[in-house]
Formats: sequence, structure tokens, C-alpha cells
Amino acid sequence: MKKILVIEDNAGIRETIADILELANYKVFTAEDGKIGIEIALQEKPDLILCDVMMPQLDGFGVLHLIHKNPSIRNTPFIFMSACAEREEMRKGMALGADDYITKPFEKTELLQAIECRLKRAEWFKQDYVQHDTALNGNDHFMNEVSKSCNERDILSLLSDNRDVCKYKRKQIIYVEGNRPARLYYIKKGKVKTYKTNEEGKELIVGIYGEGDFLGYVALLEGTVYKERAETMENTELAIIPKDEFDALMSTRREMVTRFMTMLAKNITEKEQLLLGLAYNSLRKKVADALITVNRKYKCSINLSRENLAAIAGTATASMIRTLSEFKSEKLIDIHDGYITILNEKELENLLN
Repeated sequence: MKKILVIEDNAGIRETIADILELANYKVFTAEDGKIGIEIALQEKPDLILCDVMMPQLDGFGVLHLIHKNPSIRNTPFIFMSACAEREEMRKGMALGADDYITKPFEKTELLQAIECRLKRAEWFKQDYVQHDTALNGNDHFMNEVSKSCNERDILSLLSDNRDVCKYKRKQIIYVEGNRPARLYYIKKGKVKTYKTNEEGKELIVGIYGEGDFLGYVALLEGTVYKERAETMENTELAIIPKDEFDALMSTRREMVTRFMTMLAKNITEKEQLLLGLAYNSLRKKVADALITVNRKYKCSINLSRENLAAIAGTATASMIRTLSEFKSEKLIDIHDGYITILNEKELENLLN
């Protein structure tokens, strides 16, 4: 039976969560503040920790910091709970190394899905690879399986098939800038945006990813930290590929290196074009370029919010809305129920010349 520690200063919420988890067949420990929570974590070694952010004695950020300093519990999956959905708070929590962040009040299924996803991922790391005497033996085992499979199916299928899948709700953070990557993501369903934020809080979307795309590979290939934040644009399902497996394939399979180097080169080219457009394009060119880029990627009507389109184009939302109205009156696009359909892509392309 998996053990879960719930650290929550509100007695009613704490008891409700405990009841839900016990009905789901978890063994539950509870603590009314961070200090007591740390003591229980050290004593009971839970399989997962649910922790409120704002608490007396020691807040959630302090709890996570102390947990990561203790070798016996530092790898325990950790989920923040908070009634505050401020981006800065979420960013701070994820930057400190939290595995997930759910906003109160939450549905019973949302809570259980978040827990199950994190427990599955932790269990996967223990199976076959951590159970071997050394990590090297684990990688040898994995590469043996790869060798058997490579003649039968594409390496990318090997990466994406039969993986633990984490479900994310719309506007849920996947990773933040400054964190070191521990996994590669494969989008099985949904859409994800990567973006940067300036000091005034204005977003600039630097990438949009959909079904069949890999996410987070740039930092893995460079061996650096994430340089942007990733957030879901709709309900999304991500398959998780541990970094150790990805590294093992990159070091032994030429096909893998070729594919991801091509993807990296394309990513760099797209970023260069984005920067040139932001620097030199007029407002109409920026909007036209954003519409063409999104339309070609998804080959369907565009259902992004005007805020997201503006963040892609690098312009103000009001300017985006005004320019879309102009394009509609010029019969370049049609707008119906919030969806944008391009009617004359050739004329939009002419705006870029």
C-alpha cells in the first residue's frame, strides 16, 4: 500500500483529502504544519507528499527545500496545493523542484490523477533500472531491449509507445525556465506553448507543439537548463521518456542523433525567423506571419485565444484584434465562433514580401 503524507493547516481540507485518499486505498499520514510534516516524512518515508503552500511554522517552499536537502527523502514526489493561482507562486514552486501544482478547490478525480501520474513515474524509475546493482546495468538492460526492437519499428515509436502518460489540464505548467531537464515529453494529445515573459509580465510565445511532437528536447541536447516555460493550451496528455533512456539512445543510435539534430536545427531556424520578424516586420506582417505559421502547423481552423495569437506575433492583444478585423473585412480570413479560417493564404503571404 502506497504511503502519502498530507501537509495542510486547514483541518477540514486536511481531513477531506485524507478521506479521499484512504478510499482510494492509500495509507495516509497528515500534518497540520510544515515542521511536523518534515518530522513525519523523515520517520515514515512516504511515497508521495501533498503540501499546502501557505502554512504557519514552515511554509510549503520551506518544506520542499528541507526535503531536497535530506538524501533519504529528496527524491520523494512532491505536489503543491494552493488556493492561489498566481504565476509567480507557481513558478517559484516548480523552480524549487516540485513535481506538480494543483489549485484549490480541486475535483477528486483531478487530485487522484495527479497522484497516480507521479507515483507511476516514480515506480517506473525503480523498475528494471534502479533495481539493478548499478545504473550501468540498468542502461545495459534497456539498450538490449532497444537492439531487439530497432529492426522492428521506428526509434521514435520506441520512445513514445508504452509510456506512462501524465494528464494535464488547460493552462497547467509543465516546466519552467531555470530547471534542469529530467525527461523528454511526447505529446499524445493536446497543445503546448513555450514562452518567455519580460519584467512587465508580457508573454512572447516562442513555440507551439501539438500531437506527435516532442517537447523539452532542446535543453536535453544542449545539456543546459530550460530557457522558457512550457504550459498547456488545452487538456493535454504527455508520454514521459526518462533522460537516462534518451541519453543512452543518443549515444548509441545514429538514427536518433540524426532525427533530433534535424529537429534542433529547425528549432534554431524558426527562432531566427521569429527574431527577424519581431525586429523588422510591420504589425500587419507580424499578424499575417502568426496566422500562416499556426495554420500550416495544424492544417485546420485556428482556435487559439487572441492573447495567445498576440503573444506569437509579439504584439498587443488590442492590436491583434484590430488587425484581425481588418483581415476579415478584406476577406483574407473568416472568423466564426472564435475560430479563424484563412480564406486567402496567398494574399497573406504577399504581405510578408
